[in-house]
Amino acid sequence: MTKDDAQVFILESRKSQNTAIVLKSLVVSRKEIIEALLEGQGLSSDTLEKLAKISPSQEEATKILQFNGNPTKLADAESFHFYILKSIPSAFIRINAMLFRSNYDSEILHLKESLQALELGSKEIRTRGLFLKLLEAILKAGNKMNAGTSRGDAQGFNLSSLRKLSDVKRTDGKTSLLHFVVEQVVRAEGRRCQINRNHSLGRINSQRTKSSNLISESLTADDRDKEYLKLGLPTVGGLSTEFSNVKKAATIKYDTFIKMCSTLTSHVAEIRQLVTRCANGERGGFLREMKEFLEKCEEELKLVRGEQTRVMELVKRTTEYYQAGGSKEKWAHPLQLFVIVKDFLDMADRVCIDITRNSQKKNVTSVPSSPPARTSVRFPNFRTHFMSDMPKKFIYSSKHMTYTMHTYDLPKKKVIDFKE
Repeated sequence: MTKDDAQVFILESRKSQNTAIVLKSLVVSRKEIIEALLEGQGLSSDTLEKLAKISPSQEEATKILQFNGNPTKLADAESFHFYILKSIPSAFIRINAMLFRSNYDSEILHLKESLQALELGSKEIRTRGLFLKLLEAILKAGNKMNAGTSRGDAQGFNLSSLRKLSDVKRTDGKTSLLHFVVEQVVRAEGRRCQINRNHSLGRINSQRTKSSNLISESLTADDRDKEYLKLGLPTVGGLSTEFSNVKKAATIKYDTFIKMCSTLTSHVAEIRQLVTRCANGERGGFLREMKEFLEKCEEELKLVRGEQTRVMELVKRTTEYYQAGGSKEKWAHPLQLFVIVKDFLDMADRVCIDITRNSQKKNVTSVPSSPPARTSVRFPNFRTHFMSDMPKKFIYSSKHMTYTMHTYDLPKKKVIDFKE
């Protein structure tokens, strides 16, 4: 190759090579790209993404446009940029605008779904009675074990402590505080189911109820306990299925979520500026296409911003609902409540699986795999049916020491409102 035949490179060599590779993968010609940019349509999302990736910087674009030599001597990447930018100086700005429009529907849908998950998740946390019963059981268990100490008679506890319940073990190393509490609630729910069942039977046939009661009374305490576990496990074990939106909310990345609406709005503003600059002497349908898009998304984003403000206020009130009466916990972000609740429910699920497995080992009838539908009810006579069964002292151990529950973190001035 002679000196006159040498290709002219303007871009940094590596970028020029990478750009050339991308250009070879395109299935459209330069002419088709120009026509699509003038009309504001006609390029696939894949093509737009590839073109956006090879966009030159402002400095690079200026150097390419200032080239006054023979265009046929330009390398592939430089030749493409020269041809496109000479035809449409705002070509790559248009490419980014069209790519944004192509992705807008999926991004705004994701934002709306996140807002819906947060709203419904907040309602789930505040209205699911059995979840509140578990919290109440944990609080009462701690107070029972802390009786007579400075930490006794607490009104609430830090929700972040829920994650530690499975780490607090009994001296035998087999039973955690979480396991103990969940098992007690399972028994109480099983007893409630038995009472409701007998009550329902009584409406149909009072004689059958008497017979059922006689059979129930004839059971030993151990058999009755097993029966309560059998009846209560489907209810407590199916609790997490009622928190589908909490689980969705727990996966939301707060930093990305909270910036999404403003990011979309910023891109829309940039497109609006482009449309304003192109208003005079513009040929083709690009302006028409972009104006229609802007009218749609500007109005939609206005509504979504208002919705986001409303939902985040609901999330704030829900968090405060569980932090009332004491100093606020410092959480990583405002959505941490959903992460904590999800982790706790996952732990409770595993405990229910362990209880089921242990029951089966003792030749107890298998627990139904799918929980029956249930309505929210209040915990019947909690102190009589739960607290009366609790030992006066429930001894736990850490790795190197044995201690009573008064070392467990239950701040006295924290309050959880368990009213529904």
